[in-house]
Amino acid sequence: MQQTHDEVFRQKILPGVGQIVRNKKYGTLWRVMEKREIWQNSVGDPKSGLPRLMPAIYLAYWRVEKGVLPGLGKMLGYSYTLHDNTFAANWEIVED
Repeated sequence: MQQTHDEVFRQKILPGVGQIVRNKKYGTLWRVMEKREIWQNSVGDPKSGLPRLMPAIYLAYWRVEKGVLPGLGKMLGYSYTLHDNTFAANWEIVED
């Protein structure tokens, strides 16, 4: 079955642009500033040895700080695929 970017977004329950998430380790708040559909390399095809591409969602986060305008200050970006659980392990959605 061919995977799509929509499936990644839906199955991983990723936040949309403008939503605020909390980092589970540090408790800091971050706003999703950008969502991009990208293609990420995966383990190659065992028969041909050629690399494979899989759909991924890239999210850019801005750290919410009092008195700092959006987009200024610390920013992070991560990509998520169907084959990882890093969003659920590190973030929780706190505001829609």
